[in-house]
Amino acid sequence: MDSLINAAAHALATGDTLGALKRVALRDDAPALALRGIAMAQLGEFPRARTLLQSAARAFGAKEEKARARCIVAEAEIALVSRDLGWRVKALDMARATLEAHGDHVNAAHARTVDIRRLLLVGHVDAAERALAKLDPAPLPATSRAALALVAAGIAIRRLNTSAAREALRRAENAAAEAKIPALIAEVEQASHILKTPAARLIQRGEERPLLLEQIETLLASGVLVVDACRHVVRVGDRVISLATRPVLFALARALAEAAPGDVPRAALLARAFGAKHADESHRARLRVEVGRLREELRMLADVSATARGFCMTPLDASGIVVLAPPMEEAHGAVLAFLADGESWSSSALAIALGASSRTVQRALLLLAEADKVQSFGRGRARRWISPPVPGFPTILLLPDLLPSD
Repeated sequence: MDSLINAAAHALATGDTLGALKRVALRDDAPALALRGIAMAQLGEFPRARTLLQSAARAFGAKEEKARARCIVAEAEIALVSRDLGWRVKALDMARATLEAHGDHVNAAHARTVDIRRLLLVGHVDAAERALAKLDPAPLPATSRAALALVAAGIAIRRLNTSAAREALRRAENAAAEAKIPALIAEVEQASHILKTPAARLIQRGEERPLLLEQIETLLASGVLVVDACRHVVRVGDRVISLATRPVLFALARALAEAAPGDVPRAALLARAFGAKHADESHRARLRVEVGRLREELRMLADVSATARGFCMTPLDASGIVVLAPPMEEAHGAVLAFLADGESWSSSALAIALGASSRTVQRALLLLAEADKVQSFGRGRARRWISPPVPGFPTILLLPDLLPSD
């Protein structure tokens, strides 16, 4: 490489994006195109960055496999940041294998980090954890160590292991300080803020209060019966019963838990579960059927019994009943929670991340747009959706499992 390319690469590595562009802005050779692409990505100009990196990969040619592989890894990272979750994962795997074959272990590790971040974003926490365990951060540069520590913190947060999350964030903070890159330092600070932000509400006997992640962890280990409206499960310790695909049963469980140890009138249960304003005999018969199904589902954790005016729920061996609810509850909250990260999303990427159909997500986005809660730009396949961050909004950790599917 010539001196200008070396200087531009060093500037990018230290976070001096404009300094890098000044050195290569007018050059069209392959290394310059690649550096310009990375610089434009750091400035948030993702479409232009991808075009430059693709041009650089073509310019390097078949003989320069390592350089082309680096361009592919950079393009994959841009796709991740711009929430293009349909990007070719196999291309990233091939690029990583090429880099490892040529002895470029630092960039190969970076390729693995990009893939792990993608897995974490779409909710494949187990796969992300297994992939992370295969990486040794010790020989990597500070920027790579910080990125891996942030991924480890993300996994620990989703596991509700706040002590591990704090330790990972401490490692990320130290690595970011060593790298001396302001953007990376700011990213670590933003990630650390999650542990200080209310992530749920505790509802018990008609009263509610906000909970931090650490308090949620303590609550789930306390032995009480928790009706978790964030994940749509009922749990006592490690015993978990999912009602994510049974919305009527979960609505009944939550109503009974909010009133415990008291009971809930039949009319109130009909309104919560079925939206019935005027109950007739068919509604009451359906309520008896659904309560019977709920009793069967929760037989190992709680007893659901009839009273003179309705039904009540009593834990079998737990010390009490509480409801864990998101900080804010409204229609299509899962979509809003993803958009609250400040990035622009396509409807197809949201569908992948939520595990829902594209039609379901598109309908949700249109309804949110009508309510002025989200905005879009672009047309057709280039259309993207954004939403300003909402203080106190649920983190990705506490998103509902799925949107209602078609």
